[in-house]
Amino acid sequence: MNERTALQNAKRKTVSYAKWGYIFILPFFVVYLCFTLIPQFLTIYNSFFENYRDGLTQIGPNFVGLENYKALFTADSAGTVRILKYLANTMIMWFVGALPQFVIAMLLAIFFTSYRLNIKGQGFFKTVIYMPNLIMAAAFSMLFFTLFSRVGPIQMLLTKWGWIDASFDFFSHRVTVRGMIALMNFLMWFGNTTIVLMAGIMGIDQALFESATLDGANATQVFFRVTLPLLMPIFVYCLITALIGGIQMFDVPQVLTKGNGAPDELSRTLVMYLNGYLTTKNYGMAGAISVIIFIITGVLGGFVYRMLTAQYRDPGRQHRQRKGDVL
Repeated sequence: MNERTALQNAKRKTVSYAKWGYIFILPFFVVYLCFTLIPQFLTIYNSFFENYRDGLTQIGPNFVGLENYKALFTADSAGTVRILKYLANTMIMWFVGALPQFVIAMLLAIFFTSYRLNIKGQGFFKTVIYMPNLIMAAAFSMLFFTLFSRVGPIQMLLTKWGWIDASFDFFSHRVTVRGMIALMNFLMWFGNTTIVLMAGIMGIDQALFESATLDGANATQVFFRVTLPLLMPIFVYCLITALIGGIQMFDVPQVLTKGNGAPDELSRTLVMYLNGYLTTKNYGMAGAISVIIFIITGVLGGFVYRMLTAQYRDPGRQHRQRKGDVL
């Protein structure tokens, strides 16, 4: 009897770490449920309804099924499917900015983590390359708008040097507008990507690099045979998050082009298209666009993940294939 009582007292005094762990993570799930998961389901629900304002008259909500989705993929009088046009705009501007972003970030990450170079003052350089990420995108866009306006310093310098004439307008040409948007996205995010890749490289065992060097591998072989394969999970994370951010591109082109996607809507993105329906309070169409953006993001993210990690998913099968080749 005394032993049973002692065991019960001991159980009462024991701290349940599992219980406290659930208590500590509970606020995250409550916030996620209230502000993310429930709004997502409401967005999908509203996408099946006709719900908008016509002047002072409120139309709906009336259930229309898939009519909102059909309207989005219906060509206009010029034969253009607008949502596909804006998707192409978004992906082009993201790719033009993301390609140099990852190339330069990878080069800088290798440069700063090289034990042979042993760069001094890495903290200073990390701070400098990360600083553009701290500037608000709207402020960055206003800066570029001022620099490249008709009375801005860039226009005046290029005109003075004779490279362009006084009538040239940077905001009326597709290449220059898309180039400025891509450049701003590159400047804002390459520092963040560099730091994440540096952390991934520093997590690789240094003995692997030393062994490869002793075996006679040059710098290029070490990168493609040692660094890149071991860095692939971090690289895939950076690429997918950059892709998600690119699909949701909004503030930079919105501010730079004053919301009209000039020239000829060639810089209008998917989220700018979505924002147009929100300002007109057409919540049904806005919900449908949101669902399509979600699907596009999931499909592209899954495709990138499977493409970059295909050779790492079934190492046993590759081993069997190599063994079969030898035999």
